[in-house]
Amino acid sequence: MAKLINELPAIHRESGLVNVVVDTPKGSRNKYKLDEKSGQWRLSKVLPQGAAFPFDFGFVPSTAADDGDPIDVLLVADEPAFTGCVAPGRLIGVLEGEQTEKGETIRNDRLVAVVETPYNPPRYKSLDDMDKPMLDEIEHFFTAYNQAEGRTFKPLGRRGPDRANELLKQAIERGKRK
Repeated sequence: MAKLINELPAIHRESGLVNVVVDTPKGSRNKYKLDEKSGQWRLSKVLPQGAAFPFDFGFVPSTAADDGDPIDVLLVADEPAFTGCVAPGRLIGVLEGEQTEKGETIRNDRLVAVVETPYNPPRYKSLDDMDKPMLDEIEHFFTAYNQAEGRTFKPLGRRGPDRANELLKQAIERGKRK
């Protein structure tokens, strides 16, 4: 019997890669969210004209970030996946950030992963391998995206795969307690 997406393990047992559940495909203005109770995908919001997700965006199942939701992942790939797709990802870093809404500030880091399959070796091993202007644009996207929602997103730093894996382990532990 098939498992519900939110019941999948964070790490694929055979490959050791991260299970990334895509909720919003690259290039989409529509932001989707999984309704965990029904297992259905729901349209959460439509981004303003001119704004679109720079890469696939989603989460790692069986985890909990500081905000209580599954930990966020930006999945770098050449082509968009589809909503609900579970993609094998290798963590290459994290965009650390704080999000402030209604006077309350929380950490809202964004893990960054690349697609990896036996036929698709990753192009990047670390955020250091990516162009700085591309990373600047991604951070700007998250800043503008949150601003349009009445929140403030403040980038705090860019860290490599070791830090990303450490944050994932913490999120897996929080997910077990949830």
